[in-house]
Amino acid sequence: MAFGKNADVSGENGAGGRGAKGAPPEQLALIRESVRRAKEPRAKPRTWRGAALAEHLPVARVLVDKGVLHLDRYFDYAVPAELDADAQPGVRVRVRFGAGRHRVREGRREGGGLIDGFIVERRAESDYAGPLAALAQVVSPEPVLGPELLGLARAVADRYAGSLADVLQLAVPPRNARAERQPSPPPLPPPAAPGPGSWARYEHGPAFLEALASGGAPRAVWHALPGPRWSEELARAVAATLASGRGALVVVPDGRTAARVDTALTALLGEGRHVLLTADAGPEKRYRQWLAVRRGSVRAVVGTRAAMFAPVSDLGLVAIWDDGDDSHSEPHAPQPHAREVLLLRAAQDRCGFLLGGWSCTVEAAQLVESGWARPLAAGREQVRAAAPLVRTVGDQELARDEAARAARLPSLAWQVAREGLRHGPVLVQVPRRGYVPRLACAQCRAPARCRHCAGPLEAREGADGTLRCGWCGREEEAWHCPECGAFRLRAQVVGARRTAEELGRAFPAVPVRTSGREHVLDTVPGTPALVVSTPGAEPVAEGGYAAALLLDGWAMLGRPDLRAGEDALRRWIAAAALVRPQTAGGTVVVVAEPTLRPVQALVRWDPVGHAVRELAERAELGFPPVSRMASVAGAPEAVAEFLRSAGLPPEAEVLGPVPLPVTPAGRPRRTGAPPPGERWERALVRVPPGRGAALAAALKAAQAARTVRGGEAVRVRIDPPDIG
Repeated sequence: MAFGKNADVSGENGAGGRGAKGAPPEQLALIRESVRRAKEPRAKPRTWRGAALAEHLPVARVLVDKGVLHLDRYFDYAVPAELDADAQPGVRVRVRFGAGRHRVREGRREGGGLIDGFIVERRAESDYAGPLAALAQVVSPEPVLGPELLGLARAVADRYAGSLADVLQLAVPPRNARAERQPSPPPLPPPAAPGPGSWARYEHGPAFLEALASGGAPRAVWHALPGPRWSEELARAVAATLASGRGALVVVPDGRTAARVDTALTALLGEGRHVLLTADAGPEKRYRQWLAVRRGSVRAVVGTRAAMFAPVSDLGLVAIWDDGDDSHSEPHAPQPHAREVLLLRAAQDRCGFLLGGWSCTVEAAQLVESGWARPLAAGREQVRAAAPLVRTVGDQELARDEAARAARLPSLAWQVAREGLRHGPVLVQVPRRGYVPRLACAQCRAPARCRHCAGPLEAREGADGTLRCGWCGREEEAWHCPECGAFRLRAQVVGARRTAEELGRAFPAVPVRTSGREHVLDTVPGTPALVVSTPGAEPVAEGGYAAALLLDGWAMLGRPDLRAGEDALRRWIAAAALVRPQTAGGTVVVVAEPTLRPVQALVRWDPVGHAVRELAERAELGFPPVSRMASVAGAPEAVAEFLRSAGLPPEAEVLGPVPLPVTPAGRPRRTGAPPPGERWERALVRVPPGRGAALAAALKAAQAARTVRGGEAVRVRIDPPDIG
């Protein structure tokens, strides 16, 4: 039995073998023939350089750990008799590989470097006609790559035009010998099915749990009510799945969120029924927990992005929380998204699927509209009872309101903060961390730029009135606006630390806490305090926040990106969901233009309606997720040549290419940005629904062919998150 369909029939590595059939003809035509095939069928190998080979199934089909696309296939190796017992499918091995470093003697390849790999199959014969190299070493007899995980990894590689080896780098954690030697605990019997609990607040909530507990595979998009009970509800869905004798997998965006679900599961089921897979656990503990899942000792997993590949036995439910969070998108090749991987698992294992969150992405709305999943939501009465009061104030008032000068707060926000501090903590969400990243004219709001290089001017921290260019470093002493001639500046986006300083002066008797990238708070007491946080770093307050101020809303809405409105609404709702209900006095003030669609969706607490309208607009324009899209980035000549030779599907439409912003020397390089000083272009390729697989296959074949020819590299990404 062979896995995968992109294998080649030519062999050019140290094994002298070939992979399974079915490689694209474009790839076969461009890979150099390095081995002559014998005309007569080869007899089953029994010796290799005088050493005895395994009597039963003496050929091992190996996936070598080489991420290059033109070697994305399997290779056959002979199994020495001394390795026969340990060389089983799924184990890690080391093999000789590297055509450029081999010497040919008497028809055999010798030399070559040792690289890691996995045995995917043992066979009686090889369909390669030449002599086979032997396995060099079995690294560990622990079978870590089962057929289910291998099939999933192949499906992910094909969908994202990547290599199987790259996907397995993400799916299988590094080996830890000490963890392998420790036995895993015996599995516990299934628990009793839980009661509906707070799922009774949702129209079809109890029925969803009953379907899971009875062995069904319901698929739902869950619009969670604001408040802290979502983690308990997610734990009940996992418990209902375990009660049916099956396994469950939950993927969340960060470690803090995983810890909340972990606490809820422990409180509901006790210790030993689930594991927590996060990077904070350390390599040994994480691998030990992963092995417990692989061995079937534990059947429930909660974890961050890497847990999407966890090898849960007899999977009954896959769940993802807050799928719009950037953390769910893997930065390493082939850059899969956790939501899409779980969708593949739901189809492959025919298990239940639950996509939950306070907000709603366009992809979630599409799952419901297509009929693949059903909505799981509460009635409007329940929403109004659980949500805080949301009030708006136009950002233009911030520049005119005299009361705003003490702390950049319009009068309404000032009053809400002062009233909220009488009853508990007040959350202040700021779009950026740090001090004052960008400045603009206080009168016309034109960006303040350097006269020498047009770079952004920044206020030097700790220096009064001194400006400095963020690109060339020159200081600006007498700035004036070239658009209107004004001399006053205002912060375009003020960071969390600067906001904390200003609020501290405005409310001198109130403690001010900050939560951001350098120091993220998990919880804060329910006593009066100002909590200044960047989006995604908001701590949970005991008893909920009395109020929340969402500042500089226009900065998030004004990003030149297709998802700007969706992301802004998601971040606002995530902060507002931590505020007490309106019946308990909870109030949220958002500083943004009240007539904008995301602001109105927040006021009505209607993220689903916003996502449905966004989906309809994207369908008219042919944008994802209605269409499938890929980006091709690189030097202008390389991008043009790649697109000419790619053999794209006839329905494919190429948008661009357009130049990408140049990364200034010394500045941090964003993911997907060109190297400092280099000029890159990016083209977008889109195809209609149902042609995404053909697009991915064409791009993968073209990239493999380009690698063989030694052409200048281009960067290909399927479903780019930023197509602004």
